[in-house]
Amino acid sequence: QVQLVESGGGLVQAGGSLRLSCAASGRTFSSYVMGWFRQAPGKEREFVAAINWSGSSTDYADSVKGRFTISRDNAKNTVYLQVNSLKPDDTAVYYCAAHIASSSNYVTRIRGQYLYWGQGTQVTVSS
Repeated sequence: QVQLVESGGGLVQAGGSLRLSCAASGRTFSSYVMGWFRQAPGKEREFVAAINWSGSSTDYADSVKGRFTISRDNAKNTVYLQVNSLKPDDTAVYYCAAHIASSSNYVTRIRGQYLYWGQGTQVTVSS
């Protein structure tokens, strides 16, 4: 069983920044592909970013590329999402998720492949 706990959300003005964190339980964190997704009111949960075991491979949604950065610290069992140049459209609940992959280079943006999910952290961007 993997437990994920997000933190770092909040209210920020447009153009501002936040760093979201996701702390994971489990001794095999370094073998998880980690992803960030977000869900705005009335919308489907959508992919934001993902990172492979070692952090050498990442993937981003086009809407956040160049503004968001995903990273991980396997020694701390934590994955981060640095969110910069925030826009009102970024307002959503942000969720981290874990996928147990067999390949070290694997990343995925497919929501259904992530088995474990956190409870989410709210990010609100005011204009």
